[in-house]
Amino acid sequence: MNGGLLVAGTTSDAGKSVVTAGICRWLVRQGVKVAPFKAQNMSLNSFVTREGAEIGRAQAMQAQACRVEPTAHMNPVLLKPGGERSSQVVLLGRPVGEMSARGYHGGRQERLLGTVLDSLAQLRASYDAVICEGAGSPAEINLRRTDIVNMGIARGAGLPVLVVGDIDRGGVFASFFGTVALLAPEDQALVAGFLVNKFRGDVSLLEPGLDMLHGLTGRHTYGVLPFQHGLGIDEEDGLRVSLRGTVRESVVAPPVGEDVLRVAVCAVPLMSNFTDVDALAAEPGVVVRFVDRPEELADADLVIVPGTRGTVRALEWLRERGLADAIVRRVAEERPVLGICGGFQLLGEHIEDEVESRAGHVDGLGLLPVRVRFAREKTLTRPVGEALGERVEGYEIHHGVAEVTGGSPFLDGCRVGQTWGTHWHGSLESDGFRRAFLREVAAAAGRRFVPAPDTSFAALREEQLDRLGDLIEHHADTDALWRLIESGAPQGLPFIPPGAPA
Repeated sequence: MNGGLLVAGTTSDAGKSVVTAGICRWLVRQGVKVAPFKAQNMSLNSFVTREGAEIGRAQAMQAQACRVEPTAHMNPVLLKPGGERSSQVVLLGRPVGEMSARGYHGGRQERLLGTVLDSLAQLRASYDAVICEGAGSPAEINLRRTDIVNMGIARGAGLPVLVVGDIDRGGVFASFFGTVALLAPEDQALVAGFLVNKFRGDVSLLEPGLDMLHGLTGRHTYGVLPFQHGLGIDEEDGLRVSLRGTVRESVVAPPVGEDVLRVAVCAVPLMSNFTDVDALAAEPGVVVRFVDRPEELADADLVIVPGTRGTVRALEWLRERGLADAIVRRVAEERPVLGICGGFQLLGEHIEDEVESRAGHVDGLGLLPVRVRFAREKTLTRPVGEALGERVEGYEIHHGVAEVTGGSPFLDGCRVGQTWGTHWHGSLESDGFRRAFLREVAAAAGRRFVPAPDTSFAALREEQLDRLGDLIEHHADTDALWRLIESGAPQGLPFIPPGAPA
């Protein structure tokens, strides 16, 4: 078998990432050596591979679904937004500069098609199958000329395309039909069919519509996946501020001790790697919320200032909203605060930034004895160390170089009283360290909270990935899906007018 498939979507957030991961896990369980691929990813949630390359966390999660180590070839182009109109371009795991959306889509993107096709070819030479994920919608007709992630990569590599639609949003039949009808004939010939995602209710009520869709498009529906909670793992994009108060989904289990532990995460602008808190949310009795008002910190046992692609901007935002004053009061009261990456940097004394914001000298919150200078070279590492008597693994992604001048050592950062700071993402996924840290937080907060002695974040992640594989195995037409991956799009698929504009 030397097959491939592109999982596209009618919209962003249609479920492409989890469907891709589910197909990968299903194939692995069939004995297939499979790899994920996304030509271009726009995300502030990223990961560092063992060779020191930065890729989207969604592709790292999909590699885990495949039971393989992630590599830069699985996500050759990563765009990290730094504002409304510009992004850092990461090529094959290394940053190559900032670029406006107009500049990128005006020519740079098109020139990268050869690079992404080369990465895909290398994966296809090493694996039995490569399951590719698209971005947004393939029918974004204003961007088709320079597209390298949807139909551009499908046509360049001859990949069949499966279009995923989120029926929970409504309008899925119109979205399926319209997606195909706005593609050029050559692109339509690769769109094999559809997959309905997040369906609630009796599938028999949906079947007449699926039959009509087949009659209108000549294309098969490859499955109807039921709605399931708790499958939004390693999302691509940062939480929007409009999601203030969003509770990170956690396991349905009572606390081991007498109390719960409340964690408030400041939803700073350009929040990056908010997946750091998933390991906390996996703990029975830990409630994680994203907040943007100072009064929402009042009942929190732990406040986390997370990573951000705009440290100075996040600092200004905290001050404007009164959150900075609330955090300073917490520290004075010896109530726990944890800063991660950019959140660690802004807790320090001052920041020298001529790289990210170009703001020059900026005073930090002065809560940790740390001075930060932004370097043009990005730090991308996978450190291993010890804290609180436990082994810790993590990964670092930052331009800021921290000079720690006091406090107690804490990973690569420091601790003063109940204020902690580190650049290490992913450290809370180390089970022993997470439990030790939560015990310290509970003691400082006066909570009779006890961490569960047997929570394994890695095992919980594997269970989630197996659930994704189960969705495909039990609710998709796997025989037809296998033929599609192995043999490509069916011949003679009809053209649906009007097609793409000239």
